[in-house]
Amino acid sequence: MPKICSVGLGIPNYKITQEKAMEFANHLFSNTFKDIKRLLKVFENGEIKSRYIAKNLNWYGQDHSFAEKNNAFIDESIELGVKAITNCLLGDSSSIQMDYSEVDAFITICTTGLSTPSIDAKIMNRLPFRTDVKRIPIWGLGCAGGASGLSRAYEYCLAYPKAKVIILAIELCSLTFQKDDHSKSNLIGTSLFADGAACVLVVGDEYKQINEQKSPLPSIYATSSCLMKDSLDVMGWEVKSDGLHVIFSKDIPTIVEKWLKPNIENFLQKYQLKISDISQLIAHPGGKKVLTAYENALNLSPLITEDARKILSQFGNMSSPTIFFVLKRMLEKDIQEGEWGLALALGPGFSSEQLLMRWE
Repeated sequence: MPKICSVGLGIPNYKITQEKAMEFANHLFSNTFKDIKRLLKVFENGEIKSRYIAKNLNWYGQDHSFAEKNNAFIDESIELGVKAITNCLLGDSSSIQMDYSEVDAFITICTTGLSTPSIDAKIMNRLPFRTDVKRIPIWGLGCAGGASGLSRAYEYCLAYPKAKVIILAIELCSLTFQKDDHSKSNLIGTSLFADGAACVLVVGDEYKQINEQKSPLPSIYATSSCLMKDSLDVMGWEVKSDGLHVIFSKDIPTIVEKWLKPNIENFLQKYQLKISDISQLIAHPGGKKVLTAYENALNLSPLITEDARKILSQFGNMSSPTIFFVLKRMLEKDIQEGEWGLALALGPGFSSEQLLMRWE
């Protein structure tokens, strides 16, 4: 089965504490919301301590056109993408050191900005990839994008067992911030979303170097996608003249609790497994309430979501790359051969992406 070899991160330069973010929101929105003090508790209760963003905090309090924000997205995405890829392929923590020229396919995941040519093409003009690399840009999957990208890499490696595939997820959620959007969804998004990039290397069964590894790595055994009918208004973007405006339903935790468990049970049953057989959960931390909904829906101990909670606390919700940050923590742990893992993420649609993994 295709194996996950390494994860590299691209972290923006500007770190903000949750207290600073709350002060910023209070300054912008205090004249709009009469109950602003009560609403600002979402910053305090979200279990986020710090986040990273693309620009200095003062930049977000100024007027910027859609074009200006999108140009900033392109410039920063290239820099973060180069950093994440380099750390993935050549970083000290990588299980396999790999030259750029060995990569056969390049999957790019994004939902927070637009670029044609796509970001992967721009990065390939900065790094010495082969010119015949298969480029696969994927847009619009939001928080589920990272997990979906892993699934597409798995399928590619099944078709081409010698293949080496990278999945680069880049999101600059902060650049979609709308200072004149006084909706509660925007306020909640301001308390939660952050910026970041991450790159994952997946290789096929016939890649020779993978057979020389002594410590177990996660093999991808199977994947599953599920779309909830008539749920287009749960999560996503509304595109307006000044940019992307967040759609974020307050019912997401309730939907997770009622809808998710049967989907996961049906998926695992195909491989004669139950939820109790899963010892490692690589969960996208959509937020504190979403992680709690995972625990409630699947009857999980809080210990199994500890890695996701730590990433949420340190980095916030970066949309698609966030699950790769959790995955990197997993690769750094001493997980025993034969343990089963489940990667799980939710996104617009409303949809879920799941991957069954085993350490081998």
